[in-house]
Amino acid sequence: MSENEGRNDLRMPNDDEEFAVVTNMLGANRVKVRCADGTERTARIPGRMQKRIWIREDDVVLVEPWDWQDEKADVTWRYKKQEAEQLREEGHIQ
Repeated sequence: MSENEGRNDLRMPNDDEEFAVVTNMLGANRVKVRCADGTERTARIPGRMQKRIWIREDDVVLVEPWDWQDEKADVTWRYKKQEAEQLREEGHIQ
């Protein structure tokens, strides 16, 4: 068995994105997230994701913080449970 047998290639954050964990559902397409840099942000779920990808508490997502308001962000990607476990095993998130 090779060591990369169960590993999937996952989408990693770009320069302006970071990992986050959903802590609270706020309603109106907004969620509260705890980012990898330790900041709590209010994140917006864009319209292209609203009814196609369901986001719940404790999901691992990628967010893109706003340039003009650091306490807000946009959700750009949601990882499935298995992908989130792989990220934790590889040490990308806690």
